[in-house]
Amino acid sequence: MKILWIIPFFLLQDTEAFLMKNAKIKLCLQASLADKSLQLEDCDPKSDLQQWSWQGDSLKNQGTQSCLSVLGDSGVQTSPCDNTASTGWDCSNSLLSPLGSSQSYLVASRKGVSLDNVRGLKAQWQQGVTEENVCKEKAARAVQDSYFYAALTSTQVYDHTAYNSTLVAGMDPEELNNLLWFFRTEDPSSWNYSVLALSFVATILGLVLLGINITRNRKRKIHMYKEAVQAAQQAELEAKQALIPVQEYSPGSPQPREPALQEERAGEVLVQWKDGTVTTLYKESSEDAM
Repeated sequence: MKILWIIPFFLLQDTEAFLMKNAKIKLCLQASLADKSLQLEDCDPKSDLQQWSWQGDSLKNQGTQSCLSVLGDSGVQTSPCDNTASTGWDCSNSLLSPLGSSQSYLVASRKGVSLDNVRGLKAQWQQGVTEENVCKEKAARAVQDSYFYAALTSTQVYDHTAYNSTLVAGMDPEELNNLLWFFRTEDPSSWNYSVLALSFVATILGLVLLGINITRNRKRKIHMYKEAVQAAQQAELEAKQALIPVQEYSPGSPQPREPALQEERAGEVLVQWKDGTVTTLYKESSEDAM
């Protein structure tokens, strides 16, 4: 379970940088790549030279990878972060003072930044975008570090209800609960089983609908085929009736008999008409005519 704590810790390492804007002159603290000096420039969230983050008690610049340090009695500059004696800062109520000294504070002026014993707006520092207290970021980082080391030293699953609040003295309980909720761990087995069951039901339903659709298509094709055959037979029958005249036929009435053909005589030509009568082609000539 420790890996569930370690992974978020390293993923959030580079997401806590912020701009340090002075509350008086509304400019941001910027480091220099050319030397160790510091300037006050217009706030630019895209500039790495204006991005700072808390590393313990030190303020590390993201562009130079060096820390804000004390130079002499009133000067400030950037120096390697391994020099903890000069790079430690105490933060309280938006005021930054060298660690172990409460007589001087980091102040800003039109000329730059320095250490002074004033506590006005020019000694107060805010986050550039949200204008929140820069000390809040340090407290949140301290809580995160404490969770990380507690997870490394714990041999059991962490129970936030048994967490000792004295580990993060000075933290607001509501803010502590929010952090505990953010780093919570849950068992995803029930969710995975639910998704698997829904996938199985969806597959079965899809197969049923596919089978119904195939059956209906077959029935429709068979019906269309039968109608086509009947139409062809009807057309063929009508064509035959048009070519061959058919006498009217009534099943209930007897068919009229054809009259018996008169006795044929030699040399006579008999003709049978449509009404059934039979006549000779040439009339008989009387003996007188002979």
